[in-house]
Amino acid sequence: MEVTTLNQTILNLLISLAYAIATLLVSVITLYLVDHYLYRKIDFIDEIKKGNIAASIFYSVLLIFVAVIVTVAIN
Repeated sequence: MEVTTLNQTILNLLISLAYAIATLLVSVITLYLVDHYLYRKIDFIDEIKKGNIAASIFYSVLLIFVAVIVTVAIN
């Protein structure tokens, strides 16, 4: 394996890592904004702590939806 190939591999890995971190940050910020502006009267974390399975499923689907939207937008 040549040094240039190793350098390119490491660079590609770092770029992918930066992309993943940026997507994660944008997803978390978007989820926070949706949670606090769209669902003001519902405290999902409190409902999940009480054992509400529907709230946990809805919150996870919302997180997946935001992640897909942000990933498509960044790509």
